[in-house]
Amino acid sequence: MDLEKLKEETQIIIDDVLKQTEIKSGQVFVLGLSSSEVNGGLIGHASSAEIGQVIVSVIHKTLSDKGIYLAVQACEHLNRALLIEEELADKKDWEIVSVVPQLHAGGSGQVAAYQLFKSPVEVEHIVAQAGLDIGDTSIGMHVKHVQIPVRPISKELGGAHVTALKSRPKLIGGERARYE
Repeated sequence: MDLEKLKEETQIIIDDVLKQTEIKSGQVFVLGLSSSEVNGGLIGHASSAEIGQVIVSVIHKTLSDKGIYLAVQACEHLNRALLIEEELADKKDWEIVSVVPQLHAGGSGQVAAYQLFKSPVEVEHIVAQAGLDIGDTSIGMHVKHVQIPVRPISKELGGAHVTALKSRPKLIGGERARYE
């Protein structure tokens, strides 16, 4: 796989998704990543530390530059726990759990984020305002209700299907209510 091309394509996708989701500084963005799918394989069967490193590095830098927190979802072997900065866990009072991600227990995205973050910790539950799903990893459980699908500029990254979500406040009150 051409890692330079992967880096460029990841940048295009994250820039587009951030524009469409209108996520703000201080908010949380969740990333689900299957490097196996990007690599053309089945989720969980062709993990690549290099692919994870490239994708997470691009997304982490882009979000950090905008003051947006990154949460990286683990694979099913860690119950889809999320790797975040300890500062965010403290700020949101999210319970920290004890595990160190590995390539085949957490996934390449978490391993890459663990190396990039200043003080990485795992939590089981978050509420993100938006997210990017690379490889059909099911990030919806981590995005605030009401979730709205976002169609990224590219529908694939390598061999992986790419989707995204944003959220909006619930509309309540019925026909007499007014919404801005």
